[in-house]
Amino acid sequence: MNKYSGIPFYRTISSTPLKAFRVVYKQTDLFVLAERDLTSETLALVREIRLPLEAYIFKNPQFLKSLEPLPCDPEAPEIVRIMLKAGSIAGVGPMASVAGAIAEMVGKALLKKGLTSQVAVENGGDIFLALKRDARVALFAGDSPFSEKVSLLIKRELMPCGICTSSAKIGHSLNFGKADALTVVHKDTATADALATSFGNILKNFEDFKKMS
Repeated sequence: MNKYSGIPFYRTISSTPLKAFRVVYKQTDLFVLAERDLTSETLALVREIRLPLEAYIFKNPQFLKSLEPLPCDPEAPEIVRIMLKAGSIAGVGPMASVAGAIAEMVGKALLKKGLTSQVAVENGGDIFLALKRDARVALFAGDSPFSEKVSLLIKRELMPCGICTSSAKIGHSLNFGKADALTVVHKDTATADALATSFGNILKNFEDFKKMS
């Protein structure tokens, strides 16, 4: 376990008019920005989203363990189908997209229910963003000299979108590369999560950048 594990180091907010709250359920640890405190509603959504995923994994243990894409399963629960598609696009196992998938499903559900008109949901450093104005997202890269000195300007017209980061140096996610941090912005948060893992696995030296061009 590295020294950053378990520390919400990426949850520093410079300024926002939105209400911030945290929801933790089993392995899911969300940091949410919304127009009001929706802790109980968000917790209920997390349970609702996780239940079919856990049931599917119980019946299909390869879904949890596979590091390669798995075939589409049209009869699977929505979150499973989302993760299977993301893994297929990125060339990785479906669990590489679990944090992004949950973040987006929670965020979209809060919006659809009319509980808030804008929301940001961060899950293990992976973010679903749906705000009414431009946002800056700072990048944390552990001990890198660039850590917290580089940010992404996410324009309002790009939202909703996902901003997901993979790192070989921090966090508990499986990563076979050597990048301090690799961030992907994509309209689909699960896909952004899976692609960040895929690209992160490739990057072992500077020459590997050519493989992604």
